Amino acid sequence: MAEIDHIVIGARTLEEGAAWIEAHLGVKPQPGGRHEGAGTHNMLLGMGPDCYLEIIAPDPSQPEPPHPRLFDLDDPATRTMLESEPRLLTWVARTPAMDAVMARLGPRGGGIREMQRGELHWRMAIPPQRQDMDNLIPALIEWRGERAGRRLRDSHVRLLGLEAEHPEADALRAALSERGLEEALAVKRGPHPRLIARVRGADGMDRTLTSG
Repeated sequence: MAEIDHIVIGARTLEEGAAWIEAHLGVKPQPGGRHEGAGTHNMLLGMGPDCYLEIIAPDPSQPEPPHPRLFDLDDPATRTMLESEPRLLTWVARTPAMDAVMARLGPRGGGIREMQRGELHWRMAIPPQRQDMDNLIPALIEWRGERAGRRLRDSHVRLLGLEAEHPEADALRAALSERGLEEALAVKRGPHPRLIARVRGADGMDRTLTSG
């Protein structure tokens, strides 16, 4: 059974992303690191032992990667959106059985990438570009050993739940069910694709982050 691993905030720069999180949630994210060869780097916010928030941005210290950056960061529409301010982009789901899920999905699951940073090792499967229903079908992650969320300082921010809206809500539900994620977020029909994260801040106040 897959489950929510983390939510992803996109930003033009990590500095902008960190300032946006502090303004919206009242806490400072902690340094993450570089994704060597992927052209990105991140900062992280612990949300308890089983979930965290990732701020991701292009890494100007790396050369252009051989493939598009994760989460549509190279897409012109995404770049234009992030020029206004950082934004919730997508979510990532954790699975203990990546090979079995990918065998079931076939080409629709995308390719598996082996990734590493320091002592952290993981595999990710990214849906093929333009087949992720506007980032509502998540990338899948399988941690090799301890996962990142267990190493993060607890910010006392909590993810209360995820919701998704899409004109083709039934197709989205079917895609999530194939990945064992039918219980991970509530899906309803809406005129525009949108991801909604309900978050409780460290001050006890509830807030909403959206992708649009």
